[in-house]
Amino acid sequence: MTALAPNISTAARPVIRALDESAINRIAAGEVVERPASAVKELVENALDAGARRIAVDYSGGGKVLIRVTDDGCGMTPEDLPLAVARHATSKIDGSDLLNIRSFGFRGEALASLGAVGRLTLTSRAEGHDGAQLAVNGGRMGETRPAAAARGTVIELRDLFYATPARLKFLRTDRAEAQAIAEVVRRLAMAEPQVGFTLTEITEGAAPRTIFRADPLSGDFFEALHGRLSSVLGRDFIDNALKIDIARDGLRLTGYAALPTYSRGSSVQQFVFVNGRPVLDRMLLGALRVAYFDFLSRDRHPAAVLNLICDPERVDVNVHPAKSEVRFREPEAARSLIITGLRTALSGAGHRASTTVADATLAAMRPEPGFARVYQMDRPSQPSLARSFTWQAPEPQPMGFAEAPSARFEPVQQDTTDRPLGAARAQVHENYIIAQTATGMVIVDQHAAHERLVYERLKRQMAETGITAQALLIPEIVELSASDASRLLDVADDLAALGLTIEPFGGTAIAVRETPAILGTVSAAALLHDVLDELADLGQTQSLQTKMEAILSRMACHGSIRSGRQMRAEEMNALLREMETTPHSGQCNHGRPTYVELKLSDIERLFGRK
Repeated sequence: MTALAPNISTAARPVIRALDESAINRIAAGEVVERPASAVKELVENALDAGARRIAVDYSGGGKVLIRVTDDGCGMTPEDLPLAVARHATSKIDGSDLLNIRSFGFRGEALASLGAVGRLTLTSRAEGHDGAQLAVNGGRMGETRPAAAARGTVIELRDLFYATPARLKFLRTDRAEAQAIAEVVRRLAMAEPQVGFTLTEITEGAAPRTIFRADPLSGDFFEALHGRLSSVLGRDFIDNALKIDIARDGLRLTGYAALPTYSRGSSVQQFVFVNGRPVLDRMLLGALRVAYFDFLSRDRHPAAVLNLICDPERVDVNVHPAKSEVRFREPEAARSLIITGLRTALSGAGHRASTTVADATLAAMRPEPGFARVYQMDRPSQPSLARSFTWQAPEPQPMGFAEAPSARFEPVQQDTTDRPLGAARAQVHENYIIAQTATGMVIVDQHAAHERLVYERLKRQMAETGITAQALLIPEIVELSASDASRLLDVADDLAALGLTIEPFGGTAIAVRETPAILGTVSAAALLHDVLDELADLGQTQSLQTKMEAILSRMACHGSIRSGRQMRAEEMNALLREMETTPHSGQCNHGRPTYVELKLSDIERLFGRK
């Protein structure tokens, strides 16, 4: 084996020496400036700290060739410029209190680091002072010179990492780096909706191309944020998002969180801020995930923009030079606020589902591109076969309804088209309820909807009085593998609290003596296998409460109205009324929509009436 260091007893003792300032700056730059997007983040945050109302970012070659940030902030005097590029020199703090930090920047490292690894030029003018310019190339500072400039600052960084060429090999393609820059600017634009941002790509031999533009917005914070998120994330997000504004124990959570049915296939639309600072905090993102745990399957991700506001002394932002990580003095309080705040907002949404569900349905109904619709009124006149016979209605046939469901349904005596989910008019394919509303129609997936209703009833029972169990006349014996039997018996007491009573029956068999009464007659074997699947999926990382709710969710499937079961009109209407009064009934236990609402105007457009 080759030794990594010389043996002190046989080799000369290593000499401790102080590194020169240039080497120190290049080492520090490796922590602060990981890629061009890191440089953009530092420069834009400096502009925000300077009180800028408009910020323009230009880049070329994915930021490797050029990054230019122009702002209309307070600017700097000629005397300020040399200090601005010195290490650990800052106007943000005086060094006496590193916990009471109310600005984006405070470490005084960014400009010094950028000047150490690239060609940095600062041009600035403060109100009442002359403009000045200073250049720093590879850590070597030039002389301050007079320069014509408007109030504010222009910082130009060329040839990033030219002084440390090995770092260039670790950068990604120009396209990937440009996308990272755009993501940084969008995040900061969401944090500061009352500031205007422009992002422009400059390509040699072509006209500059505007990648992103967000004009400054007026009004109160929520009005400005609503408009900014609409332009950054799109109208679909804001149309399907719930306003979040909750305060507790000196903490306040604000922002917007999307309905579960607006979930994404990845976490790309999750944005968390602490006192307006964009962060990538594992605990906060985990709390967001837990808040939606009851509504989404494991392969779907919630969409949200959240800002946690607290006294700066209750959070440490000096954890990492990039300032993207934070540490809370009371982490559990912050986590709890996010979970309870989001769940309260989602409960207040009632049965609401996202509008994108209806949009997708209408899109599926529209003809493919290139297909030209020709309506009967537009066809040439032809002899009609309809004149040769008279249509007669078929003889009514008995429907032969199946066995009634375990839940009770109350007959409806009046027309209910004015209710949110309308009045049931038909059932098709023994699974979809067609209801008429005052403004259109609703299509309900009876199995998915009832599964959610049963689940919510089970949760209410568990919270209030415990789940009522029904004893089986003859216990059902289920043969399992040794490991599965052991896993179930380990949580037997917890399952009993859910109305599922089991006990060993010799060998690897399990005897099921009681099942939750609300489920009616169920297959005990199928129920146990579902519980095992849920325990396997959750592993050991989730809390007991989370595991129990996940098991209840699986159980609810056994007590819900099955696909293929015919329903009477009063049953269908009772299901619609219960959906209207049950929180979260707009999505099933896996986050899929339970109903689709189509407006009459959209339906008429499908048929060419408008």
